Amino acid sequence: MNNTMTQRVSAHKDRLAVAGFAVEIAGMNKWYGDFHVLRDINLTVRLGERIVICGPSGSGKSTMIRCINRLEEHQSGTIVVDGIELTSDLKKIEEVRREVGMVFQHFNLFPHLTILQNCMLAPVWVRKVPEKQARDLAMHFLEKVRIPDQAHKYPGQLSGGQQQRVAIARALCMKPRVMLFDEPTSALDPEMIKEVLDTMIALAEEGMTMLCVTHEMGFAQAVADRVIFMDQGQIVEENGPKAFFSAPQSERTRAFLGQILGH
Repeated sequence: MNNTMTQRVSAHKDRLAVAGFAVEIAGMNKWYGDFHVLRDINLTVRLGERIVICGPSGSGKSTMIRCINRLEEHQSGTIVVDGIELTSDLKKIEEVRREVGMVFQHFNLFPHLTILQNCMLAPVWVRKVPEKQARDLAMHFLEKVRIPDQAHKYPGQLSGGQQQRVAIARALCMKPRVMLFDEPTSALDPEMIKEVLDTMIALAEEGMTMLCVTHEMGFAQAVADRVIFMDQGQIVEENGPKAFFSAPQSERTRAFLGQILGH
């Protein structure tokens, strides 16, 4: 690691040390009928922290982050996002969703709207941003994800990687305090994955609070402050990326890494 990178990492760690909490989850449980999908989840995420969540299919990773903006409802325990506890109170749910951006596995863009219109929609309707300001905001974030030239096209005219970058820009247009990524590259062709990961790395370097469910272990090693391994609805292990990959503590973690990294 060169000196500039070392200084940036050190400065980032200093900022985290004094930052408040973006997300606090305590004793959280969730069931689907009789199926206990999340078991006693405890997790705190500092403002500006980058968390990568990995684990086998069906381990509860996506369900956990969907609980953070109440796309899924938890049955016990507490979830506090940016100081607001998530309950069944619709006003509080709306407050949290204004501050939490989410990028899904599938892009969920409106096919009948242009890229620019997709990005302007939420700021205009949810944040009541004037239309000209929303247009300027949308163009700013389309430039940030390096596709301003696609603004007047429709989603169907773009590649999968471009559509996912639009989805990231659209989420950023709400100026969220926390970004959730739910396997954002898993529906992409291999040659498109790098362009999306590069966009996410640039966001991380700007200090965005991120929770990302992914199997992209290179991304985890490059970006994460902590890597969390889940299995059977539980957080089995969490550690900094260096220790997580070089000396996993749990046999389940070692088996998973052996499968995914091929050793």
